[in-house]
Amino acid sequence: MADVLVIGGGAAGSMAAITAARAGAKVTLWEKNDRLGRKLSITGKGRCNITNAAPVEEIIRNIPGNGRFLYSAFAAFDNWAVMDFFEELGVPLKVERGQRVFPQSDRAQDVTDALTAAMRRLKIRVCYHKTARELLFDAAGGVCGAKAADGTTEQTRAVILALGGATYQATGSTGDGYQLAASAGHTIIPPLPALVPLVSSDAWVAACAGLSLKNIELSLYKRGEVSKKQLLYRGFGEMLFTHFGISGPLVLSASRAAARFWQDEPGGELLALIDLKPALTAEQLSARLERDIAAAPKRQLHNALGELLPKSLIEPFIALSGLDGARPMNTLLHRERAALVGLLKALPVRLSGTRPLNEGIVTQGGVAVKEVQPKTFASKLCPGLFIVGELLDVDGLTGGYNLQAAFSSGHAAGLAAAELAQTEI
Repeated sequence: MADVLVIGGGAAGSMAAITAARAGAKVTLWEKNDRLGRKLSITGKGRCNITNAAPVEEIIRNIPGNGRFLYSAFAAFDNWAVMDFFEELGVPLKVERGQRVFPQSDRAQDVTDALTAAMRRLKIRVCYHKTARELLFDAAGGVCGAKAADGTTEQTRAVILALGGATYQATGSTGDGYQLAASAGHTIIPPLPALVPLVSSDAWVAACAGLSLKNIELSLYKRGEVSKKQLLYRGFGEMLFTHFGISGPLVLSASRAAARFWQDEPGGELLALIDLKPALTAEQLSARLERDIAAAPKRQLHNALGELLPKSLIEPFIALSGLDGARPMNTLLHRERAALVGLLKALPVRLSGTRPLNEGIVTQGGVAVKEVQPKTFASKLCPGLFIVGELLDVDGLTGGYNLQAAFSSGHAAGLAAAELAQTEI
């Protein structure tokens, strides 16, 4: 019989198992795949953005989904502790733009290999192809083990649920943990995609597929109404046009709020406005346009815009303006020049939804955090049960914040579960 049973061998589960074993517990880990950390191995485009080197307060700000719930976990095991942990496992790290931390090798597989090797050294019993179907409860209502799909059971003194959310389901995150947590009495906040591309039916958007825009500002407005009251999101960064809509870091960050909007208003309209020149005011852009006209008055519009726009955006931009791209610049009326400036500052994209839940990088929603102890991640409803990682209603932006949350919650639960199991012996 194990002291601690960890169900799920991703980032949070692996950390929980290693931490519990280091604390002296006899640990068994169930993993439904044939190897550990399958989702972990594809994060950061296969490079694994382990954490972020920013101050903890900044990390919390970048976890809009209940980031403050993680204060205690971060205080006990912060981003520098995570970095030390992996360096000690033999994974040298580096810090890149945006304080993102990666393995020096740029290989996520090095991270999962190091975790697997650590479990082997600690004699953690890892059971592959093991899918948990139900929790086992004692007479007092506490958890006392779990039953697998193959009919086998594991008796234990503590169970740590680390089954992830419901995104990237091919990696094993199929939402199994919600049913198990609910069977223990927990409330499940309906899962939605977070960090997911957005869909647009605008034909010109698909025509620009593959175009990346840097240093732009993106604003989302509810119900197509451009007003302060209807502003849903505003951010600065990089985005990408795709055959189905828009993506890229800035769009992924905006998608969390967009998904919640469409949950409340299915079929509702969202309008995205792209400021292509956020460093310049409309007045400064107007002055630049006038200088360009004065310098080459007979230059045609589609040629002149090459100074302001990427090549593949010029024709769609002209079409949206309603002007003739062959017109000489000096023939443009004052209102037409103002319209060009307005379009540069607010290029519209109509949005109709997110890509499917399965395509989200992480899941928002999950086990309600009010039902979980923030220091130990122990269930407040079911003695002996701990819930960690993406299974919780906790989600962050891109940049290593989600993995930091997974590692910190796994560490806290591993320590607490080991202590509980050993005090009951």
